[in-house]
Amino acid sequence: MPVLKLSLTLRVLCVIVHSVIPFRVQFRAGLSLFEQVVYASKKAMVAGQLRPGDTFPSVRTLSKELKINPNTAAKIVAHLVNEGLLETRPGVGTVVAALPDSTWKERTQLLGQEIEVIVVEAKRLGISLEEALDSIADHWKRLTRDDIAGSNPNDGGRRER
Repeated sequence: MPVLKLSLTLRVLCVIVHSVIPFRVQFRAGLSLFEQVVYASKKAMVAGQLRPGDTFPSVRTLSKELKINPNTAAKIVAHLVNEGLLETRPGVGTVVAALPDSTWKERTQLLGQEIEVIVVEAKRLGISLEEALDSIADHWKRLTRDDIAGSNPNDGGRRER
């Protein structure tokens, strides 16, 4: 009886994309890593990529995935907790906090320094008030569209719940 050799080559390409960091950080030279990650975290919260109750990456995960010093990662989480943007829950970990109710004046005062920086830079560059307001409106609309769309191509693999 002839021996029939059956050679079966099974090629399977399995790509699993699972990002444990629900926001993107593109590190830029000359800026503090701490400030860049804090900003990216806040942007993700504003854009709806991170919602109240969502788990926030642990210090170890931030450090490993972003390739930053664990002490820097710990400072980032502590800073966001101190600002009231994150809260720690026993048995769960760190989660995005629900924003407390506040008055219009309280909310706008929080932006005082950032607005001053924008105004100074706009004036330095010769940008008029109207042009600056148009630019702000464009950014506002872009972030709002990303939030409404629910699925952002730059969402770092975030899944809907």
